[in-house]
Amino acid sequence: MAENGEGLGTVPEHERILQEIESTDTACVGPTLRSVYDDQPNAHKKFMEKLDACIRNHDKEIEKMCNFHHQGFVDAITELLKVRTDAEKLKVQVTDTNRKFQDAGKEVIVQTEDIIRCRIQQRNITTVVEKLQLCLPVLEMYSKLKEQMSAKRYYSALKTMEQLENVYFPRVSQYRFCQLMIENLPKLREDIKEISMSDLKDFLESIRKHSDKIGETAMKQAQQQKTFSVALQKQNRVQFGKNMHFNDRIPEERNEVELKRAFEEEDENEEEVLTVQDLVDFSPVYRCLHIYSVLGDEETFENYYRKQRKKQARLVLQPQSNMHETVDGYRRYFTQIVGFFVVEDHILHVTQGLVTRAYTDELWNMALSKIIAVLRAHSSYCTDPDLVLELKNLIVLFADTLQGYGFPVNRLFDLLFEIRDQYNETLLKKWAGVFRDIFEEDNYSPIPIVNEEEYKVVISKFPFQDPDLEKQSFPKKFPMSQSVPHIYIQVKEFIYASLKFSESLHRSSTEIDDMLRKSTNLLLTRTLSSCLLNLIRKPHIGLTELVQIIINTTHLEQACRYLEDFITNITNISQETVHTTRLYGLSTFKGKVAQTACMSACQHLSTSLMQMLLDSELKQISMGAVQQFNLDVIQCELFASSEPVPGFQGDTLQLAFIDLRQLLDLFMVWDWSTYLADYGQPASKYLRVNPNTALTLLEKMKDTSKKNNIFAQFRKNDRDKQKLIETVVKQLRSLVNGMSQHT
Repeated sequence: MAENGEGLGTVPEHERILQEIESTDTACVGPTLRSVYDDQPNAHKKFMEKLDACIRNHDKEIEKMCNFHHQGFVDAITELLKVRTDAEKLKVQVTDTNRKFQDAGKEVIVQTEDIIRCRIQQRNITTVVEKLQLCLPVLEMYSKLKEQMSAKRYYSALKTMEQLENVYFPRVSQYRFCQLMIENLPKLREDIKEISMSDLKDFLESIRKHSDKIGETAMKQAQQQKTFSVALQKQNRVQFGKNMHFNDRIPEERNEVELKRAFEEEDENEEEVLTVQDLVDFSPVYRCLHIYSVLGDEETFENYYRKQRKKQARLVLQPQSNMHETVDGYRRYFTQIVGFFVVEDHILHVTQGLVTRAYTDELWNMALSKIIAVLRAHSSYCTDPDLVLELKNLIVLFADTLQGYGFPVNRLFDLLFEIRDQYNETLLKKWAGVFRDIFEEDNYSPIPIVNEEEYKVVISKFPFQDPDLEKQSFPKKFPMSQSVPHIYIQVKEFIYASLKFSESLHRSSTEIDDMLRKSTNLLLTRTLSSCLLNLIRKPHIGLTELVQIIINTTHLEQACRYLEDFITNITNISQETVHTTRLYGLSTFKGKVAQTACMSACQHLSTSLMQMLLDSELKQISMGAVQQFNLDVIQCELFASSEPVPGFQGDTLQLAFIDLRQLLDLFMVWDWSTYLADYGQPASKYLRVNPNTALTLLEKMKDTSKKNNIFAQFRKNDRDKQKLIETVVKQLRSLVNGMSQHT
């Protein structure tokens, strides 16, 4: 029962499997069959039995179906046999039709081949167009490069080269023309470098030629900026000095004129101001710098530029040998230097790294040392104060101009202090000549005036105040001579001249005041005193002239306080200032003029006494007269030895009578043998006795002995003395004749 039950459960499962095998794909039969072996032990046998039964059933069904369709199959065969003839006819028709189609298709094939060939050509054209479109920008850029080279747009050409190398050439690097272009670019770069360097050389030569024009323009601009402010400063000084002494109004008038001139120059210079860019085309420098920067060779360009500019600097700093002869020589020298450094300053500010501040400072320090050495050497040859003053003004303008561009110029102003001393020396020499001319033209007589107009003319020139003289009626006389007002005016002119150099030196009013006072003191104590000393030593100056000179000197010394006021009016520095230098005046000269007057008086007296002895109208002189004359000379010598004027050294004043003394001693002691024996010897006792003088005096004494003593021939002593005189006369004549022949 168990087995029957088990068998009943297995049969439906086998049927399901068989249905699944019949209905599913053969690829899935494996798992289905495996399930048969996985079931109960005898399941395989039973399945096979069931499978055989199923096969037999299917065979039966197939047999039934075949039996059912057999007649139809037979009928079909019969029909096919009937159709065979028609099929052959159809074959023939198809073959014929096929042949006709083949014949007709040959033309289509030819046309199709043409179409294919055209399509290939079209594809090739499309490819070529695509390649050309890829190459065309490269060719256009290269053509643009050629145009830029032809137009000398080298910086743009270099940029185009960079684009070709970085963007365009990589796209077409497989083509031969691209390789040729790539190989040509280094040559183009070298050509650009050479052309740019040539342009730079032309630029350097151009600025070398135009440096003076650039410097002249820069200095003119600096002068224009300075003129107006200086004029205003002078106007302020005028306002301060309006209440000063009426004789010192000249500064006010001059400053007003200068202020007016400054305004006129300001109006005239309102035209367009030229700059360094207007005078020089700097584009070659910019192009060359950019080109070398793009080429990565900027350092080479910088070194070359600096080296060439240093060479040009040395040429600019080399002065002409005759530069000191005219102010134009100095002006050309300064304008070239200013032009050089103005260009360098411009290059410094518009380029990055071509020149640096350290480089320009080094170059300027080198140039400044050379400039100072040149100016110090050449200015030493200047003897004209006007030329020295113009040189000073040029140096100040030169310094102010370069200071405006940031260059230190303190050493130039230190040099100006050296030149100031030289300028003062040239002024002193010039004024020495002026003073000499004034003294030569003076009559050394009090100034006569006959009316009020003449009186005002004199006091307008010289600050003379005397209430007693003012009360006197016309005509009357000033105590000084005509040279005094002229000297006073010239001293003020000297102060003006000295002031001109002190201006614009960037010094305080106190320093300028001190400079003026010191230079004026030198004029008074050295130049004027020296001229006066030379004057009183001249032969034509007698005692009357000496007295007038002393009077003149006194009035000039009294006028020093007015000169101090005059300087104060100019500098606005009060005389009460602690460090203010006072004018010494001519106080030291008044001791000297007294000595000279005393010496001149003694010399005049000695000369007059000698002339009295030798006067041709004096025919005879006795020994007694000679003795009396000797006593008079002794009195003169006593006066000289009494030190009438302090300051004489030793017996200096007594030497004025030395000629007389030796002559009288010779006659008083009658020491002719010594005189004749020692004549011409440096240690001779009677060295200053001239044989002519002794002979003249001795002949006058001989004639007196003959005429006044008729009994002299009877006295032995007188006869001997007479013979001695005659013998001495003969010897003196022989000596005099020998001197004449020797001469």
